[in-house]
Amino acid sequence: MDKINDIISQIDSYVWGLPLIILIMACGILLTFRLRFLQVHKLGKALKYMVKNEEEGNGEVSSFAALCTALSATVGTGNIVGVATAISAGGSGALFWMELAAFFGMATKYAEGMLAVKYRIKDENGNILGGPFYYIENGLGKKWKWLGKMFAIFGLLAGIMGIGTITQINGITSAANNFFDPEQSHTVTILGMEYTWTTVIAGALITLLTALIVIGGIKRIATVSEIVVPVMIIAYAGCCLTIIFCHITEIPTALSSIIKGAFSLKAAAGGAAGTVMMYAMKSGVARGIFSNEAGLGSAPIAAAAAKTNEPVRQGLVTMTGTFIDTIIVCTMTGLAIIMSGSHNTSELKGVMITMDAFDYGLPFSERISSFILMSCLAVFAFTTILGWNYYSERCLSYLTGANKKITGIYRWVYIAAVFIGPYLAVEAVWNLADIFNGLMAIPNVVAIILLSGVISSETKDYLTRLKAGKVKE
Repeated sequence: MDKINDIISQIDSYVWGLPLIILIMACGILLTFRLRFLQVHKLGKALKYMVKNEEEGNGEVSSFAALCTALSATVGTGNIVGVATAISAGGSGALFWMELAAFFGMATKYAEGMLAVKYRIKDENGNILGGPFYYIENGLGKKWKWLGKMFAIFGLLAGIMGIGTITQINGITSAANNFFDPEQSHTVTILGMEYTWTTVIAGALITLLTALIVIGGIKRIATVSEIVVPVMIIAYAGCCLTIIFCHITEIPTALSSIIKGAFSLKAAAGGAAGTVMMYAMKSGVARGIFSNEAGLGSAPIAAAAAKTNEPVRQGLVTMTGTFIDTIIVCTMTGLAIIMSGSHNTSELKGVMITMDAFDYGLPFSERISSFILMSCLAVFAFTTILGWNYYSERCLSYLTGANKKITGIYRWVYIAAVFIGPYLAVEAVWNLADIFNGLMAIPNVVAIILLSGVISSETKDYLTRLKAGKVKE
């Protein structure tokens, strides 16, 4: 198993190497210039559209519900653990490069949402279907259908093989176990292995909640996401803001550390080849892309279900997902970590860095601070389970021609994967999920670049009609 894990880990490092990161960043930069910095001068309009539903729009759920469904899968453990990992590996400057990646990523996310609505279809059962596979097939032509199938296969595997199931439920049960029974004193034997009662109970509860929601399909997932996601983000952001305001005098030092780290040409510590700036750039960009999923092609699957008649309008709403995920939530997490100095403690890894920052910064006891972070982690991971069920289900529908029987069976398989997740080792599963996520991005980004002319002309047409008062807002 160790050899297999090493092989999978090596493949993961190749897939998420510099070529893919450069490809995704290049796509965002290209779109930013072709759209004339749309993410800057139309951000206010996008935030307005986010909370104001379009009248008489066609679709299954509101634009806000579609955004929340996408955010349910996007805002997750990456905002807590991913930021900590990036800063730990690349220093304070990694946060700057994470923000820069998000800035260009907003243009990519806009393009994904716009194309998803423009090229979506309605199946024989009346379901709205859309996403990269449809804008590849309908936008680039039937000869490119193989590329759409590649995306769908990788998306299906990413969902069922870990990113949406095993890794998330493992995160929830581990967080619960570390809080309620860190000494693992209350155990039960299952198939010859010992697990804590906290793991068993938490796993069963999450599986039951997942079953009750995913069996209802997109409308039920969207309904739950519309309620849970805003509350989740506000609560977590509130904790981070509390840390920042309680230590507001440390902000200038933190900002100075971020800028210096982002552009430092000093040699990296420990004799590693390269400069501090290089490590900050690589860590920040890679983790930023992984957190907000701009370019991966997941968010447009949810965007396609929005009730709208204007592709550009939904593109603007989809764009706010990256703004919320990285420029707001990740920034707050990063500042809290840098201000506390938790990333400089070599004994701390991953979520423990963020937990230490919460213990340091929040004006509560260590027990209460740990409970708050555990709760955030649990809710973030649970909503990711819901969002990725919808994503992988839509990938399956594309591959099987929206066969209702196969879709019904798949939902139960997905629920079963959640059920067994707490009892499986997750290292290899996380790496597999990373690999499939990266492989999803390749056909998606290629399609967006090839369709950049359509994106540009469609945007110009909408903005011209908007200026002339011919668009209903």
